[in-house]
Amino acid sequence: MSLTKGTQTLSLTGLRFDASLGVLDHEINAPQPIMVDADLNMGSQPLLPRDDDILHVLDYRKVRSIIIEECTAVHINLLETMIGKVCDRLMALPGVQGVRVKIAKLEIFDDCEVAIRMETGQW
Repeated sequence: MSLTKGTQTLSLTGLRFDASLGVLDHEINAPQPIMVDADLNMGSQPLLPRDDDILHVLDYRKVRSIIIEECTAVHINLLETMIGKVCDRLMALPGVQGVRVKIAKLEIFDDCEVAIRMETGQW
């Protein structure tokens, strides 16, 4: 077993799906595409896990599921509310010391995307 440690970050980049988000009539009546990026600060970790078992690390499938669940469970008016809910859920995962999340509305304007970033915890 390696005694050497390093700082670990788990990242999901470019997660795309439809969510019911916004205050405009067309946003309330139809889901729209969003994109989520998330970085989770896992702090100091051994360079090699104690064994090669998924049960001893944070499973990124769970991170992905939480993001999709929080963004699609109910209609949310504000992007600020959505990103706060995602950050709160991710911070509650075991071993997570900090979270950085970006959520982008991909089609709200013809000429640009709109995004909010939120960072919480330790970095």
